[in-house]
Amino acid sequence: MEVERRRVDTFEGTFQALKNEIAKQDPTVLGVVVAVVVVLITVAFLYLLARRKNNKRSVLLMGICDAGKTLLFSRLVHNKFINSFTSIKENSGVYQLTGRKSGTLEVVDLPGNDRQRMIFWERFKNQARGLIFVVDSAAFQNELKEVAEFLYTLLSDCMASRTKLSVLITCNKQDAAMAKSSKVIRDKLEKEINTLRVTRSASLGSTDGSAGSEAFLGARGKDFGFAQLSPVSVEFAECSAKGNNEEDGQADLNAVEEWIHSIA
Repeated sequence: MEVERRRVDTFEGTFQALKNEIAKQDPTVLGVVVAVVVVLITVAFLYLLARRKNNKRSVLLMGICDAGKTLLFSRLVHNKFINSFTSIKENSGVYQLTGRKSGTLEVVDLPGNDRQRMIFWERFKNQARGLIFVVDSAAFQNELKEVAEFLYTLLSDCMASRTKLSVLITCNKQDAAMAKSSKVIRDKLEKEINTLRVTRSASLGSTDGSAGSEAFLGARGKDFGFAQLSPVSVEFAECSAKGNNEEDGQADLNAVEEWIHSIA
């Protein structure tokens, strides 16, 4: 008891001395106090940021209809080939991390039809650790405008920049003879989004002049490029969820799985 009392007395004495020095407005003591407070606030902020990131455990699969999202989901979660149909509800499952990283992530396949996709995006976006945007590389030329408009809407959501969302644009169906490469798809998307950015900005300006929850994409005064979207990270990858033989375990998803591990 005596030892504890001495410790309390020592602490109270030190605290009182500190209060007295602050009362004197000693610059040295004030500087130390400010530095300690700043460090404590920074540590608390980083801790809360890390907890918030760890709470986001979902990887969302999105894209327009027939891009191959559900087959990609089945390959990632179940390692199985399936004959999929247009989804009308979400599919969710557990993805097991391997190698240097252990644990699991939730993979959520969201419907791609134009009537539902934004409803599901609003429902699931706040739990997203990453977004895999799936593109049909074989049908891309005909679907360019719809793909670009949907991608523009997702990337311009203020949530994406606020949470530093990681995005992988997955150029699927590379096994098809007419498939476009990821470089071609990237170049064409950048040009189309550049045009969309002009028309969207003009539309907003003609209404109330407010973008609401929509952020301006890229650098003002420059042609659009995905590299301008920081803190949102956008990468491209090629894959074939179908595979050459339409069999379990025969898909080419290495680039996709490497990306998933990189954000885990």
